Amino acid sequence: MGAILATGTDPRVSQIRLAWWREALERLDHAPPPAEPVLQGLAAHVLPTVTGVELAGMEAGWAELLAQGALDQEALDRYAAARGGRLFRYSARLLGLDGEVDAAGERWALVDLARHSGGDAMAAQAEASARPALRNWPKQLRPLGMLDALARRDVARGSDSFERQGSPGRMLRMLRHRLTGH
Repeated sequence: MGAILATGTDPRVSQIRLAWWREALERLDHAPPPAEPVLQGLAAHVLPTVTGVELAGMEAGWAELLAQGALDQEALDRYAAARGGRLFRYSARLLGLDGEVDAAGERWALVDLARHSGGDAMAAQAEASARPALRNWPKQLRPLGMLDALARRDVARGSDSFERQGSPGRMLRMLRHRLTGH
């Protein structure tokens, strides 16, 4: 869904494309997937642990970014909950543990938005919203915790000095988290 927004030039066309994906995800619960590799992969590896309707709910977060003008705090909160909170919750379920991971997912989504917003006002607002408390991650959920650790690192550094993806410092931070859970 992020690719739809990244490549879209007309918000109306992007809304139509997001709606197509939402409906295609919802249909996965009662029909075979179409000849679309992403949908086929979800049907093979994610369903029925996470339903298509649940996955489709993430579309609402992405749709928030299509609003005209600046996003207010409530819109940012809805975006973070629908995109990141749901993604982490469903990922935790797939990893075999239902845990309280929504807040970490929301933080990750906001920092990811800040990283891809090009340093504008939305990036600053998203970054400022991404400051919930730290947590200790159980071993089963450490793959999600690594993303949260990177989001916390980015918030601490500030958007003016985000490290590039895959930098040695970011890789060491993920390794530390993988080994310690912090």
